[in-house]
Amino acid sequence: MWATNVVALCLLALAASAEDKKLSSHATTIADQSANLALSLYHTLAKEKGLENILISPVVVASSLGMVALGGKASTVSQAKSVLSADTLNDEHLHTGLSELMSEVSDPKNRNVTWKISNRLYGPSSVSFDDNFVKRSKKNYNYDHSKINLRDKRSTLNSINEWAAKSTDGKLAEITKDVPNADGATIANAMFFKTHWDQKFHDTMVDKRAFLVTRSLTISVPMMHRTGLYKFLDDTDNKLFVLDMPLGQKQSSLVFIMPYHLEPLERLEKLLTRKQLDTWMGKMEERAVAISLPKINIAVSHNLQKTLGELGLTDAVDKTKADLSNISGKKDLYLSNVFHGSAMEWDVDGNPYDTSIFGTEKLRNPKLFYADHPFIFLVKDNKTNSILFIGRMSRPNGDKMRDEL
Repeated sequence: MWATNVVALCLLALAASAEDKKLSSHATTIADQSANLALSLYHTLAKEKGLENILISPVVVASSLGMVALGGKASTVSQAKSVLSADTLNDEHLHTGLSELMSEVSDPKNRNVTWKISNRLYGPSSVSFDDNFVKRSKKNYNYDHSKINLRDKRSTLNSINEWAAKSTDGKLAEITKDVPNADGATIANAMFFKTHWDQKFHDTMVDKRAFLVTRSLTISVPMMHRTGLYKFLDDTDNKLFVLDMPLGQKQSSLVFIMPYHLEPLERLEKLLTRKQLDTWMGKMEERAVAISLPKINIAVSHNLQKTLGELGLTDAVDKTKADLSNISGKKDLYLSNVFHGSAMEWDVDGNPYDTSIFGTEKLRNPKLFYADHPFIFLVKDNKTNSILFIGRMSRPNGDKMRDEL
């Protein structure tokens, strides 16, 4: 009996240590810098996209940059590390750290969310992928590799979009409408992320409401409603609300930043810095909040080739300067496209709600968070402090209701 108890205690200790396993210093460095990468990507895209929706996964972009560093040499590598703010890491620590971080944040069992991630590197039909690169990029970054006739644009377009749709179970119908550069290497990231709230919405409390895109455009959307205890901030100085809604096992959260009233998001976007984000998160307090949130399905794709070039990855995207010779053994490739597509669903699904607080003082006088106009959002991993997604909802899918308010 004594021996049995000792074995049982040892097994429990091992299980606990596995659950409490900490990230290496390399992975922690990259996780911490993901917020800087997230904001840099967001601000660069916001300048280009007008009123369009934005949806991007900084940690997946970081993995793609790691894959570029794995396939590159000289300044191509140093620039990739610089964009990641990982200059202090040696190459091996960069690759193992990124691999460790992605394994941690995308673990469906611990996070209890649906997050499908597929990555593929397309090369011209003339390229010969180096065996060592193929092995390491698969191991560290979960990249598949494919040769394709990039000069046959219609066939290439269909092939890439079919792969993206299949990888996301049809949630991402297409990842691009064009293949603008057909003479280099193409990165493709295809993702599907579905929320699983820590406390679900009631499926009967969904109705059609108006979402105000602009003062002259209103869209009809299904809106979910619930009241509960959430971390919340009413920033009266900046006239905005910040709401933290935990997902799954509270390992991650969906954070909303929304102005009081309908307005262009440029003002909020100018406020959105790492320091300000940390300030908002630090000031949030748990309180009763009555939430109305669009029940939506969004799919957004970006070609990040120029964006990454603007952030400092200048050599890899320039056919006269790129050195990606670790990919093929020859200096014959440059990064011609970076297709980054994500589909995301916000639904009623989640864990059972806490009924013990119903009818208590805790839910009295709730603050109202009514998301019926454009807002910024991000998915934050609470264990690693990395940013899994960042985006803005400017115009959800829906029917036009009227032309004027």
